[in-house]
Amino acid sequence: MDLLAAMRIYVRVVERETMSGAARDLGMGQPAVSERIEKLERFLGATLLLRTGRTLKCTEAGRVFYERSQGLLAGAAEAAEAVWSANQEIGGTLRIAAAHCYGEKVVVPTIIAARVEHPGLLVELVLNDDVMDPAVEGVDLSIRLGRAGDGRYLAFPLGAVDSVLVAAPEYLDRCGPVATAQELAGHSFIRVKDAFPNDVLPMVDVATGGSRQASIRTAVTTTHWRAMYDIILGAGGIGVVQQPACAAELASGRLVRLLPEHGLLPLPVTALAPAQRPLPRKTRAMIAMLRQAIAPRPGGASATAPGRRSAARPARGQTNMSATR
Repeated sequence: MDLLAAMRIYVRVVERETMSGAARDLGMGQPAVSERIEKLERFLGATLLLRTGRTLKCTEAGRVFYERSQGLLAGAAEAAEAVWSANQEIGGTLRIAAAHCYGEKVVVPTIIAARVEHPGLLVELVLNDDVMDPAVEGVDLSIRLGRAGDGRYLAFPLGAVDSVLVAAPEYLDRCGPVATAQELAGHSFIRVKDAFPNDVLPMVDVATGGSRQASIRTAVTTTHWRAMYDIILGAGGIGVVQQPACAAELASGRLVRLLPEHGLLPLPVTALAPAQRPLPRKTRAMIAMLRQAIAPRPGGASATAPGRRSAARPARGQTNMSATR
Protein backbone atom coordinates (compact mmCIF):
# COMPACT_ATOMS: atom_id res chain seq x y z
CA MET A 1 0.00 0.00 0.00
CA ASP A 2 0.99 3.66 -0.40
CA LEU A 3 1.80 4.13 3.26
CA LEU A 4 2.53 7.85 2.99
CA ALA A 5 -0.82 8.50 1.30
CA ALA A 6 -2.57 6.38 3.94
CA MET A 7 -0.87 8.40 6.67
CA ARG A 8 -2.13 11.66 5.15
CA ILE A 9 -5.68 10.32 5.10
CA TYR A 10 -5.41 8.97 8.63
CA VAL A 11 -4.05 12.26 9.99
CA ARG A 12 -6.95 14.17 8.44
CA VAL A 13 -9.48 11.73 9.90
CA VAL A 14 -7.96 12.11 13.37
CA GLU A 15 -7.91 15.90 13.15
CA ARG A 16 -11.45 16.12 11.78
CA GLU A 17 -12.74 13.30 14.02
CA THR A 18 -15.05 12.20 11.20
CA MET A 19 -14.62 10.32 7.93
CA SER A 20 -16.90 12.77 6.12
CA GLY A 21 -14.94 15.84 7.23
CA ALA A 22 -11.66 14.27 6.14
CA ALA A 23 -13.20 13.23 2.82
CA ARG A 24 -14.27 16.84 2.10
CA ASP A 25 -10.80 18.16 2.93
CA LEU A 26 -9.09 15.57 0.75
CA GLY A 27 -11.52 15.77 -2.18
CA MET A 28 -12.36 12.08 -1.78
CA GLY A 29 -15.55 10.13 -1.28
CA GLN A 30 -16.31 9.02 2.26
CA PRO A 31 -16.41 5.31 1.30
CA ALA A 32 -12.91 5.63 -0.18
CA VAL A 33 -11.58 7.21 3.02
CA SER A 34 -13.20 4.51 5.15
CA GLU A 35 -11.74 1.80 2.91
CA ARG A 36 -8.23 3.26 3.15
CA ILE A 37 -8.43 3.39 6.95
CA GLU A 38 -9.62 -0.22 7.08
CA LYS A 39 -6.73 -1.31 4.82
CA LEU A 40 -4.29 0.64 6.98
CA GLU A 41 -5.54 -1.08 10.13
CA ARG A 42 -5.23 -4.50 8.46
CA PHE A 43 -1.73 -3.61 7.26
CA LEU A 44 -0.68 -2.59 10.77
CA GLY A 45 -2.59 -5.37 12.51
CA ALA A 46 -4.05 -2.89 15.01
CA THR A 47 -7.25 -0.92 15.61
CA LEU A 48 -6.46 2.76 15.25
CA LEU A 49 -9.86 4.42 15.67
CA LEU A 50 -12.94 3.86 17.80
CA ARG A 51 -16.32 5.47 17.21
CA THR A 52 -17.57 7.57 20.14
CA GLY A 53 -21.03 8.91 19.39
CA ARG A 54 -20.73 10.75 16.09
CA THR A 55 -16.98 11.20 16.27
CA LEU A 56 -13.90 9.02 16.00
CA LYS A 57 -11.23 8.82 18.70
CA CYS A 58 -7.77 7.29 18.64
CA THR A 59 -6.94 4.10 20.45
CA GLU A 60 -3.58 4.14 22.23
CA ALA A 61 -2.00 2.55 19.15
CA GLY A 62 -3.83 5.08 16.98
CA ARG A 63 -2.50 8.00 19.01
CA VAL A 64 1.09 6.76 18.66
CA PHE A 65 0.64 6.21 14.92
CA TYR A 66 -0.89 9.67 14.53
CA GLU A 67 2.03 11.38 16.27
CA ARG A 68 4.62 9.43 14.27
CA SER A 69 2.69 10.05 11.03
CA GLN A 70 2.69 13.79 11.67
CA GLY A 71 6.46 13.74 12.00
CA LEU A 72 6.98 11.70 8.86
CA LEU A 73 4.63 13.84 6.78
CA ALA A 74 6.36 16.99 8.00
CA GLY A 75 9.69 15.42 7.05
CA ALA A 76 8.42 14.56 3.57
CA ALA A 77 7.18 18.13 3.10
CA GLU A 78 10.53 19.46 4.29
CA ALA A 79 12.36 17.21 1.83
CA ALA A 80 10.26 18.52 -1.06
CA GLU A 81 10.76 22.06 0.18
CA ALA A 82 14.52 21.55 0.16
CA VAL A 83 14.42 20.59 -3.52
CA TRP A 84 12.26 23.59 -4.42
CA SER A 85 14.56 25.85 -2.42
CA ALA A 86 17.61 24.49 -4.23
CA ASN A 87 15.91 25.27 -7.54
CA GLN A 88 14.87 28.70 -6.27
CA GLU A 89 11.30 27.80 -7.16
CA ILE A 90 8.17 27.91 -5.06
CA GLY A 91 5.84 25.07 -5.93
CA GLY A 92 3.43 22.53 -4.55
CA THR A 93 -0.12 22.98 -3.28
CA LEU A 94 -0.96 25.68 -0.74
CA ARG A 95 -4.32 25.32 0.99
CA ILE A 96 -5.70 28.65 2.25
CA ALA A 97 -8.83 29.47 4.24
CA ALA A 98 -10.21 32.98 4.67
CA ALA A 99 -13.32 34.86 5.73
CA HIS A 100 -15.71 35.51 2.84
CA CYS A 101 -15.43 39.26 2.25
CA TYR A 102 -11.74 39.64 3.01
CA GLY A 103 -11.01 36.47 1.08
CA GLU A 104 -12.83 37.67 -2.02
CA LYS A 105 -11.50 41.22 -1.98
CA VAL A 106 -7.92 40.82 -0.70
CA VAL A 107 -6.85 37.16 -0.71
CA VAL A 108 -8.05 36.35 -4.24
CA PRO A 109 -6.08 39.22 -5.89
CA THR A 110 -3.05 38.16 -3.84
CA ILE A 111 -3.38 34.60 -5.11
CA ILE A 112 -3.51 35.87 -8.68
CA ALA A 113 -0.31 37.86 -8.13
CA ALA A 114 1.36 34.90 -6.43
CA ARG A 115 0.54 32.59 -9.35
CA VAL A 116 2.03 35.08 -11.81
CA GLU A 117 5.23 35.25 -9.78
CA HIS A 118 5.32 31.53 -8.94
CA PRO A 119 3.64 29.49 -11.73
CA GLY A 120 4.49 26.23 -9.97
CA LEU A 121 2.37 27.18 -6.97
CA LEU A 122 -1.04 25.50 -6.85
CA VAL A 123 -3.66 27.01 -4.54
CA GLU A 124 -6.80 25.62 -2.93
CA LEU A 125 -8.94 28.39 -1.41
CA VAL A 126 -11.72 27.74 1.12
CA LEU A 127 -13.97 30.64 2.13
CA ASN A 128 -15.72 30.43 5.48
CA ASP A 129 -16.25 32.70 8.46
CA ASP A 130 -15.35 30.22 11.22
CA VAL A 131 -12.16 30.71 13.23
CA MET A 132 -10.53 27.30 13.53
CA ASP A 133 -7.16 25.76 14.21
CA PRO A 134 -5.68 25.43 10.70
CA ALA A 135 -4.56 21.88 11.49
CA VAL A 136 -8.16 20.93 12.19
CA GLU A 137 -9.37 23.02 9.26
CA GLY A 138 -7.06 21.09 6.97
CA VAL A 139 -5.24 24.09 5.50
CA ASP A 140 -1.69 25.44 5.37
CA LEU A 141 -2.75 29.01 6.06
CA SER A 142 -5.89 30.46 7.61
CA ILE A 143 -6.48 34.22 7.25
CA ARG A 144 -8.66 35.47 10.10
CA LEU A 145 -9.97 38.81 11.34
CA GLY A 146 -10.23 39.86 14.96
CA ARG A 147 -8.97 37.85 17.91
CA ALA A 148 -7.61 34.54 16.66
CA GLY A 149 -8.16 32.65 19.92
CA ASP A 150 -6.17 29.74 21.25
CA GLY A 151 -4.94 26.78 19.25
CA ARG A 152 -2.00 24.69 18.15
CA TYR A 153 -0.87 27.11 15.49
CA LEU A 154 1.67 29.78 14.63
CA ALA A 155 0.22 33.28 14.33
CA PHE A 156 1.63 35.88 11.92
CA PRO A 157 0.12 39.39 12.20
CA LEU A 158 -0.58 40.87 8.77
CA GLY A 159 -1.82 44.30 9.79
CA ALA A 160 -5.27 45.78 10.30
CA VAL A 161 -8.17 46.56 8.00
CA ASP A 162 -10.77 49.30 8.15
CA SER A 163 -14.49 49.32 7.54
CA VAL A 164 -16.78 52.28 7.01
CA LEU A 165 -20.36 53.20 7.80
CA VAL A 166 -21.96 53.89 4.42
CA ALA A 167 -25.19 54.57 2.56
CA ALA A 168 -26.25 55.15 -1.03
CA PRO A 169 -27.05 58.78 -1.93
CA GLU A 170 -30.47 57.63 -3.12
CA TYR A 171 -31.26 56.26 0.31
CA LEU A 172 -30.25 59.52 1.99
CA ASP A 173 -32.35 61.50 -0.51
CA ARG A 174 -35.36 59.37 0.38
CA CYS A 175 -34.89 58.91 4.13
CA GLY A 176 -32.91 61.99 5.14
CA PRO A 177 -29.30 62.60 6.19
CA VAL A 178 -27.45 61.14 9.19
CA ALA A 179 -25.97 64.11 11.01
CA THR A 180 -25.36 62.62 14.47
CA ALA A 181 -24.79 59.18 16.01
CA GLN A 182 -28.16 59.48 17.78
CA GLU A 183 -29.90 59.62 14.40
CA LEU A 184 -28.64 56.15 13.41
CA ALA A 185 -31.52 54.52 15.29
CA GLY A 186 -33.94 56.26 12.95
CA HIS A 187 -32.55 54.53 9.87
CA SER A 188 -32.75 51.00 8.49
CA PHE A 189 -29.54 49.16 9.36
CA ILE A 190 -28.41 46.23 7.21
CA ARG A 191 -25.97 43.78 8.80
CA VAL A 192 -24.48 40.32 8.71
CA LYS A 193 -26.26 38.01 11.14
CA ASP A 194 -23.62 37.76 13.87
CA ALA A 195 -22.51 41.41 13.74
CA PHE A 196 -23.84 43.94 16.26
CA PRO A 197 -26.40 41.43 17.60
CA ASN A 198 -27.59 43.77 20.37
CA ASP A 199 -28.29 46.59 17.92
CA VAL A 200 -25.37 48.57 19.32
CA LEU A 201 -22.63 50.01 17.12
CA PRO A 202 -19.33 50.68 18.98
CA MET A 203 -17.80 53.92 17.73
CA VAL A 204 -14.71 56.01 18.40
CA ASP A 205 -14.45 59.80 18.37
CA VAL A 206 -11.73 60.45 15.76
CA ALA A 207 -10.64 63.72 17.39
CA THR A 208 -10.45 62.61 21.03
CA GLY A 209 -10.17 58.82 20.83
CA GLY A 210 -13.13 58.45 23.19
CA SER A 211 -15.52 55.54 22.69
CA ARG A 212 -19.29 55.50 22.57
CA GLN A 213 -22.11 53.07 21.88
CA ALA A 214 -24.61 54.12 19.21
CA SER A 215 -28.01 52.47 18.96
CA ILE A 216 -29.02 51.08 15.58
CA ARG A 217 -32.29 49.66 14.22
CA THR A 218 -31.76 46.42 12.29
CA ALA A 219 -34.01 46.10 9.26
CA VAL A 220 -32.35 43.18 7.47
CA THR A 221 -29.87 40.49 8.53
CA THR A 222 -28.12 38.12 6.16
CA THR A 223 -25.59 35.31 6.41
CA HIS A 224 -23.33 36.67 3.66
CA TRP A 225 -21.64 40.03 3.23
CA ARG A 226 -22.48 40.37 -0.45
CA ALA A 227 -26.23 40.28 0.09
CA MET A 228 -25.82 42.94 2.79
CA TYR A 229 -23.70 45.03 0.46
CA ASP A 230 -26.12 44.76 -2.45
CA ILE A 231 -28.99 45.92 -0.25
CA ILE A 232 -26.99 48.95 0.93
CA LEU A 233 -25.85 49.74 -2.62
CA GLY A 234 -29.46 49.41 -3.77
CA ALA A 235 -30.53 52.14 -1.31
CA GLY A 236 -32.18 49.68 1.07
CA GLY A 237 -30.49 51.01 4.20
CA ILE A 238 -27.20 51.90 5.88
CA GLY A 239 -24.49 49.56 7.15
CA VAL A 240 -20.84 48.83 7.91
CA VAL A 241 -18.79 47.52 4.99
CA GLN A 242 -15.15 46.49 4.76
CA GLN A 243 -13.13 49.23 3.12
CA PRO A 244 -11.60 46.94 0.44
CA ALA A 245 -15.12 45.95 -0.62
CA CYS A 246 -16.49 49.47 -1.02
CA ALA A 247 -13.44 51.55 -2.04
CA ALA A 248 -14.48 51.84 -5.70
CA GLU A 249 -18.05 52.79 -4.86
CA LEU A 250 -16.88 55.42 -2.36
CA ALA A 251 -14.52 56.88 -4.96
CA SER A 252 -17.24 56.97 -7.62
CA GLY A 253 -19.90 58.39 -5.30
CA ARG A 254 -22.22 55.39 -5.51
CA LEU A 255 -21.77 55.20 -1.75
CA VAL A 256 -21.00 57.94 0.77
CA ARG A 257 -19.43 57.64 4.19
CA LEU A 258 -21.55 58.55 7.19
CA LEU A 259 -20.36 60.28 10.37
CA PRO A 260 -16.65 60.60 9.51
CA GLU A 261 -16.04 62.10 12.96
CA HIS A 262 -17.09 58.76 14.48
CA GLY A 263 -14.95 55.84 13.29
CA LEU A 264 -14.89 52.14 14.05
CA LEU A 265 -11.85 50.39 15.47
CA PRO A 266 -9.63 48.68 12.88
CA LEU A 267 -9.67 44.91 13.18
CA PRO A 268 -6.38 42.99 13.16
CA VAL A 269 -5.76 40.46 10.40
CA THR A 270 -3.73 37.36 11.29
CA ALA A 271 -2.39 34.44 9.27
CA LEU A 272 -2.54 31.16 11.18
CA ALA A 273 -0.33 28.23 10.18
CA PRO A 274 0.00 24.73 11.64
CA ALA A 275 2.75 24.53 14.23
CA GLN A 276 5.55 23.04 12.14
CA ARG A 277 9.16 24.02 11.73
CA PRO A 278 10.56 25.07 9.40
CA LEU A 279 7.67 26.93 7.83
CA PRO A 280 7.51 26.01 4.11
CA ARG A 281 8.74 28.63 1.65
CA LYS A 282 5.39 28.69 -0.16
CA THR A 283 3.68 29.60 3.13
CA ARG A 284 6.27 32.26 3.94
CA ALA A 285 5.94 33.73 0.46
CA MET A 286 2.15 33.98 0.71
CA ILE A 287 2.36 35.60 4.16
CA ALA A 288 4.76 38.22 2.76
CA MET A 289 2.46 38.97 -0.18
CA LEU A 290 -0.59 39.25 2.08
CA ARG A 291 1.29 41.68 4.31
CA GLN A 292 2.07 43.78 1.25
CA ALA A 293 -1.57 43.66 0.16
CA ILE A 294 -2.75 45.04 3.49
CA ALA A 295 0.00 47.66 3.82
CA PRO A 296 -1.40 51.20 4.31
CA ARG A 297 -1.70 53.18 1.10
CA PRO A 298 -1.55 56.96 1.05
CA GLY A 299 -4.82 58.79 0.63
CA GLY A 300 -7.17 55.90 1.39
CA ALA A 301 -10.33 55.30 -0.65
CA SER A 302 -12.95 56.99 1.48
CA ALA A 303 -13.37 60.18 -0.51
CA THR A 304 -16.57 60.99 -2.30
CA ALA A 305 -16.32 61.60 -6.04
CA PRO A 306 -16.40 65.24 -7.13
CA GLY A 307 -19.83 66.59 -7.93
CA ARG A 308 -21.72 63.99 -5.88
CA ARG A 309 -23.73 64.80 -2.80
CA SER A 310 -21.95 63.56 0.33
CA ALA A 311 -23.20 62.83 3.83
CA ALA A 312 -19.64 62.80 5.08
CA ARG A 313 -16.38 64.63 4.63
CA PRO A 314 -13.69 62.49 2.95
CA ALA A 315 -11.61 60.61 5.52
CA ARG A 316 -9.89 57.35 6.08
CA GLY A 317 -12.27 54.57 7.08
CA GLN A 318 -12.30 53.22 10.58
CA THR A 319 -13.71 49.79 11.07
CA ASN A 320 -15.23 46.90 12.86
CA MET A 321 -14.41 44.15 10.42
CA SER A 322 -16.50 41.51 12.18
CA ALA A 323 -19.50 43.42 10.87
CA THR A 324 -18.75 42.57 7.28
CA ARG A 325 -17.51 39.06 6.86
